[in-house]
Amino acid sequence: MADQKPTRTDADERATLHALLQYCRDSFVRKLDGLDDEAARRRLLPTETTLLWLTQHLAHAERLWVVQRFAGEDETTTPAETLAGAVEAYRATWARTDAIVAAASLDERCRTIDVEPNVNLRWVVLHLVEETARHAGHADILREALDGAVGTDAEDMAEVRHDPAFWAERREEIEAAARSAG
Repeated sequence: MADQKPTRTDADERATLHALLQYCRDSFVRKLDGLDDEAARRRLLPTETTLLWLTQHLAHAERLWVVQRFAGEDETTTPAETLAGAVEAYRATWARTDAIVAAASLDERCRTIDVEPNVNLRWVVLHLVEETARHAGHADILREALDGAVGTDAEDMAEVRHDPAFWAERREEIEAAARSAG
């Protein structure tokens, strides 16, 4: 008897895509735990990217791709000026996104889109997974630069804070191991 591969249903695929997107969203938001508005607005890069801006941007990306381009709804919002307000707006946006995605076929094409080729909902959700994961990585770096916090949740970040001397020593250990392996 030949091995039979399990069939993948739309519901399975949708659940997987949603789980990945939600994991990325939660990872991003956890990087904001314990920050005040001043820290969230602090510009550490030449591009002037901040944690507040990243939060506003991710909410905008979901509204643009799912609410406007896919669902064809007109929705404009004013970005929140506080970190708490931006996180609240982002969570409200992802609830709206989730409702739209749950009610549509992953093969359905965007209703209004200003780029070609027109893409389907599956592509849109995968794009949001990538976009959110990439910006969660940016948030990791910005958070570490702000206060040395590293880790995956508030408890880890509160416990794992290293000074520049720790990181210089760690970098040297890694470089020495690389040299000896080569």
